[in-house]
Amino acid sequence: MFTSKSLKISLYLVLLSSLSFTATAQRFGKTLKETPGIVSYTYRHSFERDIAATLDTIKGLGITNIEFSSLFGKTAIEIRKMLDERGMRCTSFGVSYLDLVNKTDEVGQNAKTLGASFVRVAWIPHDGPFTIETAQKAIKDFNAAGKTLEETFALTFCYHNHGYEFSPYESGTLFDFIVANTNPAFVSFELDILWAFHGGADPVELLEEYGQRFKLMHVKDLRKGVEGDFTGSTSVENDVALGTGQINVREAIIAAKKSAIKYYYIEDESSSVNVQVPKSIKFLKSL
Repeated sequence: MFTSKSLKISLYLVLLSSLSFTATAQRFGKTLKETPGIVSYTYRHSFERDIAATLDTIKGLGITNIEFSSLFGKTAIEIRKMLDERGMRCTSFGVSYLDLVNKTDEVGQNAKTLGASFVRVAWIPHDGPFTIETAQKAIKDFNAAGKTLEETFALTFCYHNHGYEFSPYESGTLFDFIVANTNPAFVSFELDILWAFHGGADPVELLEEYGQRFKLMHVKDLRKGVEGDFTGSTSVENDVALGTGQINVREAIIAAKKSAIKYYYIEDESSSVNVQVPKSIKFLKSL
């Protein structure tokens, strides 16, 4: 028979258990319940013509979270105003390597104005094959810029893989070398599952090994029959609707739930985005 005191104790223990579960979930994994975001590059041609109309198109698809890869000739203040008017947001701001290094403060200020929590770079400049020397310079630059962004602007810097980093080096790859030699306090990563796959890596294995270093993810699929390499390049028309290509997107999403990834974004570089993006959204919802 329960007394008033024992009932109170039982309720207290249930509450403690609930809080413990919540804390564990927050620490060790994300549910990715939020609808995916989208990378502005997907609608780059439309954004170049009319930013406001493009935002309306994206919101019409049910997407309100955008990773901007460009300001498209506007100021960060102007874009933020358009986002606010539509109840949309920018969570990540993509910039060039040179801007990250040479205009770190400007990049940080623009990202904060947009409302972003992350700054992302998706390409390390290099001629010919990607080398250990280029990787070492990038590591130095990423550590320095990431420190400034974190300490001055409370922003997290992420490097977005592009395939060439998975070329062999010693007992692993140059990507392994970059991860091992960047400071986790200042440098995180955005996993692009297409470019990882194109470079010969397995997105799921990467998430299992480096799950706490990845904070963002691009979901995209590669046309069946396309062979990968270490160039970091393939025809934009090789981007296909999610679930119709070579990549096991479902397993990547499952693995991402156990990682530190906070946001994931659809990216489609093809000329068929008006047809393919709705299909990709439908696929993700089916999961």
